[in-house]
Amino acid sequence: MLRVLCLLRPWRPLRARGCASDGAAGGSEIQVRALAGPDQGITEILMNRPSARNALGNVFVSELLETLAQLREDRQVRVLLFRSGVKGVFCAGADLKEREQMSEAEVGVFVQRLRGLMNDIASSAVMGLIETTRGLLPGAGGTQRLPRCLGVALAKELIFTGRRLSGTEAHVLGLVNHAVAQNEEGDAAYQRARALAQEILPQVDIASGMAIEGMCYAQNIPTRDRLEGMAAFREKRTPKFVGK
Repeated sequence: MLRVLCLLRPWRPLRARGCASDGAAGGSEIQVRALAGPDQGITEILMNRPSARNALGNVFVSELLETLAQLREDRQVRVLLFRSGVKGVFCAGADLKEREQMSEAEVGVFVQRLRGLMNDIASSAVMGLIETTRGLLPGAGGTQRLPRCLGVALAKELIFTGRRLSGTEAHVLGLVNHAVAQNEEGDAAYQRARALAQEILPQVDIASGMAIEGMCYAQNIPTRDRLEGMAAFREKRTPKFVGK
């Protein structure tokens, strides 16, 4: 059984201006915790909406988008871990009870924001497949991500049937990288993710990463294509790149 020695800081809400919330700080649906000691650089995002099994509602999505926006600017954050504060569930997909009360225009806006969120966290199509089990089209990008992961034929089969997959089945198909047996504490998946984060952590420190980025960008500065790209943006036209 994996045991990790580290210093923990308390969970805290991390919300920016204008982020919707339905409660005080202690009731935030999204909370963060930066690990310390040998795990410094790893930040955990806690999804904590037990009343709806972490379903993706307006408040949940707003808080998560704002949290990601803030963490993106934090140079101390090198690895992000998403974990659930709700026992036995990670995320139940879209909050259909809430969505049922939305107008058509509100649904369109919400789904667009959800697509952006899925892109932000580089999600697989599993989140979209959760919706198909309720007889709905996976509209948050699932129709695009799943064929890219599994191929068109298998993606169609899973979308059209709305089949529920176990963790082991998802692993066999290649939808998830790892499937682990549950432990007595009920946090085997978290412990595996934590071990992977610790493996990633020392590979590229932030100073080295910035230096590599600087060298790569410096090679791009004198190119004709860079100037063409900026000109096209200013003139609101499609750029004509020539590879020079």
